[in-house]
Amino acid sequence: MKVREELLRSCYGYVNERILRLEASVRDLEHDLGNETKSSAGDKYETSREMINAEISQLERQLKEFKKLKGILSLPQLQKASTAIQLGSIVITNTANYFVAIPVGEVNINKEKFYAIGINSPMAQLLNGKQKGDVFTFREKEVKILDVY
Repeated sequence: MKVREELLRSCYGYVNERILRLEASVRDLEHDLGNETKSSAGDKYETSREMINAEISQLERQLKEFKKLKGILSLPQLQKASTAIQLGSIVITNTANYFVAIPVGEVNINKEKFYAIGINSPMAQLLNGKQKGDVFTFREKEVKILDVY
């Protein structure tokens, strides 16, 4: 399988696993909320319900973000190579390998390490628009772009 397909598969796996986990947590909290019984200590009951609702809201925000990341993975530009670095580019440098897509972190493909990074990350911002052979500085280190595909 091609490196791009493997990287995309790994990114989808990461996002899908997070989505499933968040959905399960929301369901569990909604179940807890439904089972919360009114006690004689009314304030305690209301506080508990508000805490559960706040937790559900936080999880739903996270779920929305991961669904947005999943949508980014389906964009057409992630499927094709380009000579100038952009969303979807695989970049080989003298310091590390990058996949400009979504922020997943380290991904190992065929015993090679890649860093899946979001387009808004500091490294992606430096890479954006550059091409094979370009040199730039990141964290006081000179980085040379060896290949882009």
